[in-house]
Amino acid sequence: MRPPQPATAMPAMPSSAAMSPEQYVQDKAAASGSSFYYAFLFLPPQRRAAITAFYAFCREVDDVVDEVSDPGVAATKLAWWRNEAVAAFDGRPNHPVTRALMPHVQPFGLRAEQLLSVIDGCEMDLRQNRYLDEVALLRYCHLVAGVVGEVSASIFGAEPGRPVSAETVRYAHLLGRAFQLTNIIRDVGDDARRGRIYLPVNELQRFDVKAAELLKTAAPYGYSERFDALMKFQAARAQAAYDEALALLPAAERRAQRPGLMMATIYRTLLAEIERGGFQVLHQRVALTPIRKLWLAWKTNWRER
Repeated sequence: MRPPQPATAMPAMPSSAAMSPEQYVQDKAAASGSSFYYAFLFLPPQRRAAITAFYAFCREVDDVVDEVSDPGVAATKLAWWRNEAVAAFDGRPNHPVTRALMPHVQPFGLRAEQLLSVIDGCEMDLRQNRYLDEVALLRYCHLVAGVVGEVSASIFGAEPGRPVSAETVRYAHLLGRAFQLTNIIRDVGDDARRGRIYLPVNELQRFDVKAAELLKTAAPYGYSERFDALMKFQAARAQAAYDEALALLPAAERRAQRPGLMMATIYRTLLAEIERGGFQVLHQRVALTPIRKLWLAWKTNWRER
Protein backbone atom coordinates (compact mmCIF):
# COMPACT_ATOMS: atom_id res chain seq x y z
CA MET A 1 0.00 0.00 0.00
CA ARG A 2 1.29 3.41 -0.91
CA PRO A 3 2.00 5.48 2.24
CA PRO A 4 0.03 8.72 2.58
CA GLN A 5 1.82 11.87 1.50
CA PRO A 6 2.44 14.52 4.16
CA ALA A 7 0.51 17.75 3.66
CA THR A 8 3.76 19.60 3.05
CA ALA A 9 4.96 17.26 0.29
CA MET A 10 5.87 19.29 -2.75
CA PRO A 11 4.44 18.41 -6.17
CA ALA A 12 6.81 17.19 -8.87
CA MET A 13 9.30 19.83 -9.93
CA PRO A 14 10.66 20.55 -13.43
CA SER A 15 12.93 17.80 -14.71
CA SER A 16 15.62 20.29 -15.70
CA ALA A 17 17.29 22.20 -12.88
CA ALA A 18 18.26 24.85 -15.43
CA MET A 19 14.63 25.68 -16.28
CA SER A 20 13.67 29.12 -15.02
CA PRO A 21 10.29 29.75 -13.36
CA GLU A 22 9.35 31.89 -16.37
CA GLN A 23 10.11 29.07 -18.80
CA TYR A 24 8.24 26.59 -16.62
CA VAL A 25 5.00 28.61 -16.66
CA GLN A 26 5.37 29.34 -20.37
CA ASP A 27 5.69 25.63 -21.11
CA LYS A 28 2.75 24.84 -18.81
CA ALA A 29 0.49 27.35 -20.55
CA ALA A 30 1.53 26.37 -24.06
CA ALA A 31 1.12 22.64 -23.40
CA SER A 32 -2.50 23.10 -22.31
CA GLY A 33 -3.61 24.11 -25.81
CA SER A 34 -6.21 26.34 -24.15
CA SER A 35 -8.01 29.15 -25.93
CA PHE A 36 -6.63 31.44 -23.24
CA TYR A 37 -3.08 30.94 -24.47
CA TYR A 38 -3.83 32.41 -27.89
CA ALA A 39 -5.21 35.60 -26.36
CA PHE A 40 -2.12 36.00 -24.15
CA LEU A 41 0.11 36.23 -27.23
CA PHE A 42 -1.20 39.72 -28.01
CA LEU A 43 -0.34 41.24 -24.62
CA PRO A 44 2.70 43.42 -23.87
CA PRO A 45 5.54 41.47 -22.19
CA GLN A 46 4.89 42.28 -18.51
CA ARG A 47 1.17 41.61 -18.69
CA ARG A 48 1.77 38.46 -20.74
CA ALA A 49 4.25 37.20 -18.14
CA ALA A 50 1.79 37.90 -15.32
CA ILE A 51 -1.23 36.21 -16.89
CA THR A 52 0.87 33.26 -18.04
CA ALA A 53 2.10 32.69 -14.47
CA PHE A 54 -1.41 32.99 -13.05
CA TYR A 55 -2.83 30.66 -15.69
CA ALA A 56 -0.07 28.12 -14.93
CA PHE A 57 -1.09 28.24 -11.27
CA CYS A 58 -4.71 27.52 -12.24
CA ARG A 59 -3.59 24.62 -14.43
CA GLU A 60 -1.45 23.14 -11.65
CA VAL A 61 -4.28 22.98 -9.13
CA ASP A 62 -6.84 21.88 -11.71
CA ASP A 63 -4.54 19.09 -12.87
CA VAL A 64 -4.44 17.75 -9.32
CA VAL A 65 -8.16 17.00 -9.49
CA ASP A 66 -8.13 15.75 -13.07
CA GLU A 67 -4.99 13.61 -12.97
CA VAL A 68 -4.74 12.22 -9.42
CA SER A 69 -7.05 9.22 -9.09
CA ASP A 70 -6.83 8.86 -5.30
CA PRO A 71 -9.04 11.54 -3.68
CA GLY A 72 -6.95 11.46 -0.49
CA VAL A 73 -3.74 12.12 -2.39
CA ALA A 74 -5.45 14.86 -4.40
CA ALA A 75 -6.68 16.51 -1.20
CA THR A 76 -3.15 16.38 0.21
CA LYS A 77 -1.72 17.99 -2.90
CA LEU A 78 -4.33 20.77 -2.83
CA ALA A 79 -3.50 21.33 0.84
CA TRP A 80 0.12 21.73 -0.22
CA TRP A 81 -0.89 24.31 -2.81
CA ARG A 82 -2.96 26.17 -0.20
CA ASN A 83 0.09 26.37 2.07
CA GLU A 84 2.26 27.37 -0.88
CA ALA A 85 -0.06 30.24 -1.85
CA VAL A 86 0.01 31.62 1.69
CA ALA A 87 3.79 31.21 1.94
CA ALA A 88 4.32 32.87 -1.44
CA PHE A 89 2.40 35.97 -0.41
CA ASP A 90 4.52 36.00 2.78
CA GLY A 91 7.62 36.20 0.60
CA ARG A 92 8.52 32.47 0.63
CA PRO A 93 7.53 30.97 -2.76
CA ASN A 94 8.91 27.47 -3.40
CA HIS A 95 7.32 26.25 -6.62
CA PRO A 96 8.33 27.64 -10.05
CA VAL A 97 4.75 28.79 -10.61
CA THR A 98 4.60 30.93 -7.48
CA ARG A 99 8.15 32.18 -8.03
CA ALA A 100 7.10 33.33 -11.50
CA LEU A 101 3.88 34.89 -10.21
CA MET A 102 5.09 36.83 -7.17
CA PRO A 103 6.88 39.65 -9.05
CA HIS A 104 3.49 40.58 -10.54
CA VAL A 105 1.51 40.72 -7.30
CA GLN A 106 2.11 44.36 -6.49
CA PRO A 107 1.91 45.81 -10.03
CA PHE A 108 -1.46 44.17 -10.70
CA GLY A 109 -2.97 44.09 -7.22
CA LEU A 110 -3.21 40.32 -6.90
CA ARG A 111 -4.35 38.90 -3.54
CA ALA A 112 -3.76 35.59 -1.78
CA GLU A 113 -7.48 35.04 -1.28
CA GLN A 114 -7.96 34.97 -5.04
CA LEU A 115 -5.59 32.02 -5.40
CA LEU A 116 -7.20 30.34 -2.40
CA SER A 117 -10.64 30.71 -4.00
CA VAL A 118 -9.42 28.85 -7.08
CA ILE A 119 -8.19 26.05 -4.79
CA ASP A 120 -11.57 26.08 -3.01
CA GLY A 121 -13.24 25.47 -6.36
CA CYS A 122 -10.97 22.54 -7.14
CA GLU A 123 -11.68 21.08 -3.70
CA MET A 124 -15.38 21.16 -4.54
CA ASP A 125 -14.64 18.60 -7.25
CA LEU A 126 -13.25 16.28 -4.56
CA ARG A 127 -16.20 16.72 -2.22
CA GLN A 128 -19.10 16.45 -4.65
CA ASN A 129 -19.82 15.21 -8.15
CA ARG A 130 -23.38 16.52 -8.57
CA TYR A 131 -24.98 19.94 -8.22
CA LEU A 132 -28.55 20.16 -7.00
CA ASP A 133 -29.59 23.33 -8.82
CA GLU A 134 -28.38 26.41 -10.66
CA VAL A 135 -27.47 28.20 -7.43
CA ALA A 136 -25.04 25.43 -6.47
CA LEU A 137 -23.61 25.28 -9.99
CA LEU A 138 -23.01 29.03 -10.13
CA ARG A 139 -21.24 28.92 -6.77
CA TYR A 140 -18.81 26.44 -8.30
CA CYS A 141 -18.45 28.62 -11.41
CA HIS A 142 -17.73 31.63 -9.19
CA LEU A 143 -14.74 29.92 -7.59
CA VAL A 144 -13.16 28.19 -10.58
CA ALA A 145 -13.95 30.77 -13.27
CA GLY A 146 -15.44 34.02 -11.97
CA VAL A 147 -12.48 34.74 -9.71
CA VAL A 148 -10.12 33.80 -12.55
CA GLY A 149 -11.90 36.35 -14.74
CA GLU A 150 -11.49 39.07 -12.12
CA VAL A 151 -7.75 38.41 -11.76
CA SER A 152 -7.35 38.38 -15.52
CA ALA A 153 -9.12 41.72 -15.88
CA SER A 154 -6.80 43.24 -13.29
CA ILE A 155 -3.79 42.02 -15.23
CA PHE A 156 -5.14 43.17 -18.59
CA GLY A 157 -5.73 46.57 -16.99
CA ALA A 158 -7.49 49.75 -18.06
CA GLU A 159 -6.20 52.71 -20.01
CA PRO A 160 -2.87 54.15 -18.72
CA GLY A 161 -3.28 55.90 -15.41
CA ARG A 162 -6.75 54.49 -14.70
CA PRO A 163 -7.74 51.63 -12.40
CA VAL A 164 -9.97 48.85 -13.66
CA SER A 165 -13.57 49.88 -13.04
CA ALA A 166 -16.10 47.97 -10.94
CA GLU A 167 -18.13 47.43 -14.13
CA THR A 168 -15.16 45.74 -15.79
CA VAL A 169 -14.56 43.52 -12.76
CA ARG A 170 -18.22 42.45 -12.89
CA TYR A 171 -17.96 41.93 -16.66
CA ALA A 172 -14.91 39.72 -16.20
CA HIS A 173 -16.59 37.66 -13.50
CA LEU A 174 -19.64 36.99 -15.67
CA LEU A 175 -17.46 36.26 -18.69
CA GLY A 176 -15.56 33.68 -16.64
CA ARG A 177 -18.90 32.12 -15.73
CA ALA A 178 -19.87 31.98 -19.41
CA PHE A 179 -16.58 30.24 -20.27
CA GLN A 180 -17.14 27.65 -17.54
CA LEU A 181 -20.72 27.00 -18.65
CA THR A 182 -19.41 26.47 -22.18
CA ASN A 183 -16.78 24.04 -20.89
CA ILE A 184 -19.47 22.12 -19.02
CA ILE A 185 -21.53 21.76 -22.20
CA ARG A 186 -18.47 20.67 -24.22
CA ASP A 187 -17.36 18.12 -21.62
CA VAL A 188 -20.63 16.46 -20.61
CA GLY A 189 -19.52 13.02 -21.80
CA ASP A 190 -15.92 13.25 -20.58
CA ASP A 191 -17.00 14.54 -17.18
CA ALA A 192 -19.64 11.83 -16.76
CA ARG A 193 -17.05 9.14 -17.45
CA ARG A 194 -14.93 10.70 -14.70
CA GLY A 195 -17.85 10.42 -12.32
CA ARG A 196 -18.87 14.10 -12.42
CA ILE A 197 -22.09 15.59 -13.73
CA TYR A 198 -22.25 19.36 -13.61
CA LEU A 199 -25.70 19.65 -15.18
CA PRO A 200 -27.95 20.47 -12.20
CA VAL A 201 -29.94 17.55 -10.83
CA ASN A 202 -33.25 19.44 -10.90
CA GLU A 203 -32.69 20.27 -14.58
CA LEU A 204 -31.95 16.65 -15.45
CA GLN A 205 -35.23 15.79 -13.76
CA ARG A 206 -37.08 18.61 -15.51
CA PHE A 207 -36.07 17.29 -18.94
CA ASP A 208 -36.35 13.62 -17.87
CA VAL A 209 -32.72 12.84 -18.67
CA LYS A 210 -31.20 10.08 -16.52
CA ALA A 211 -27.59 10.25 -15.40
CA ALA A 212 -27.03 6.77 -16.87
CA GLU A 213 -27.86 8.11 -20.33
CA LEU A 214 -24.83 10.39 -20.18
CA LEU A 215 -22.59 7.35 -19.68
CA LYS A 216 -23.67 5.27 -22.68
CA THR A 217 -20.60 4.34 -24.71
CA ALA A 218 -22.27 2.71 -27.72
CA ALA A 219 -24.28 4.31 -30.54
CA PRO A 220 -26.72 5.98 -30.37
CA TYR A 221 -25.19 6.87 -26.99
CA GLY A 222 -27.56 8.89 -24.81
CA TYR A 223 -28.84 11.23 -27.49
CA SER A 224 -32.55 11.92 -27.56
CA GLU A 225 -35.01 14.77 -27.99
CA ARG A 226 -35.00 15.08 -24.20
CA PHE A 227 -31.20 15.43 -24.12
CA ASP A 228 -31.32 17.96 -26.96
CA ALA A 229 -33.86 20.07 -25.07
CA LEU A 230 -31.73 19.90 -21.91
CA MET A 231 -28.62 21.04 -23.78
CA LYS A 232 -30.44 23.87 -25.52
CA PHE A 233 -31.43 25.07 -22.05
CA GLN A 234 -27.78 24.92 -20.93
CA ALA A 235 -26.62 26.78 -24.04
CA ALA A 236 -29.22 29.51 -23.52
CA ARG A 237 -27.90 30.09 -19.99
CA ALA A 238 -24.34 30.36 -21.30
CA GLN A 239 -25.36 32.73 -24.09
CA ALA A 240 -27.21 34.91 -21.59
CA ALA A 241 -24.06 35.09 -19.47
CA TYR A 242 -22.04 36.24 -22.49
CA ASP A 243 -24.63 38.87 -23.36
CA GLU A 244 -24.85 40.18 -19.80
CA ALA A 245 -21.07 40.29 -19.42
CA LEU A 246 -20.36 42.10 -22.69
CA ALA A 247 -23.06 44.68 -21.99
CA LEU A 248 -21.24 45.65 -18.78
CA LEU A 249 -17.81 46.37 -20.27
CA PRO A 250 -17.30 50.16 -20.51
CA ALA A 251 -16.35 51.38 -23.97
CA ALA A 252 -13.32 53.16 -22.50
CA GLU A 253 -11.88 49.83 -21.29
CA ARG A 254 -12.58 47.63 -24.30
CA ARG A 255 -9.14 48.19 -25.81
CA ALA A 256 -7.29 47.17 -22.64
CA GLN A 257 -9.59 44.18 -22.15
CA ARG A 258 -9.04 42.83 -25.67
CA PRO A 259 -7.65 39.47 -24.46
CA GLY A 260 -10.93 38.71 -22.70
CA LEU A 261 -12.85 39.73 -25.81
CA MET A 262 -10.65 37.41 -27.87
CA MET A 263 -11.43 34.54 -25.54
CA ALA A 264 -15.14 35.40 -25.70
CA THR A 265 -15.01 35.20 -29.51
CA ILE A 266 -13.25 31.83 -29.40
CA TYR A 267 -15.56 30.35 -26.76
CA ARG A 268 -18.77 31.62 -28.38
CA THR A 269 -17.60 30.20 -31.70
CA LEU A 270 -17.03 26.85 -29.97
CA LEU A 271 -20.49 27.00 -28.40
CA ALA A 272 -22.01 27.80 -31.79
CA GLU A 273 -20.21 24.79 -33.30
CA ILE A 274 -21.61 22.54 -30.59
CA GLU A 275 -25.13 23.90 -31.15
CA ARG A 276 -24.90 23.53 -34.94
CA GLY A 277 -23.68 19.97 -34.50
CA GLY A 278 -26.75 19.01 -32.46
CA PHE A 279 -24.95 18.81 -29.09
CA GLN A 280 -22.99 15.68 -30.00
CA VAL A 281 -20.93 15.92 -26.81
CA LEU A 282 -21.46 12.53 -25.19
CA HIS A 283 -19.08 10.50 -27.37
CA GLN A 284 -16.61 13.21 -28.41
CA ARG A 285 -15.00 16.46 -27.35
CA VAL A 286 -15.78 19.20 -29.85
CA ALA A 287 -12.85 21.57 -30.35
CA LEU A 288 -11.61 24.33 -32.63
CA THR A 289 -8.29 23.87 -34.39
CA PRO A 290 -5.30 25.89 -33.13
CA ILE A 291 -5.12 27.86 -36.38
CA ARG A 292 -8.79 28.78 -36.10
CA LYS A 293 -8.32 29.94 -32.50
CA LEU A 294 -5.36 32.07 -33.54
CA TRP A 295 -7.35 33.53 -36.45
CA LEU A 296 -10.29 34.40 -34.18
CA ALA A 297 -7.95 36.01 -31.64
CA TRP A 298 -6.17 38.03 -34.35
CA LYS A 299 -9.47 39.16 -35.90
CA THR A 300 -10.82 40.32 -32.54
CA ASN A 301 -7.57 42.09 -31.71
CA TRP A 302 -7.69 43.93 -35.03
CA ARG A 303 -11.34 44.88 -34.59
CA GLU A 304 -10.84 46.27 -31.07
CA ARG A 305 -7.77 48.40 -31.84
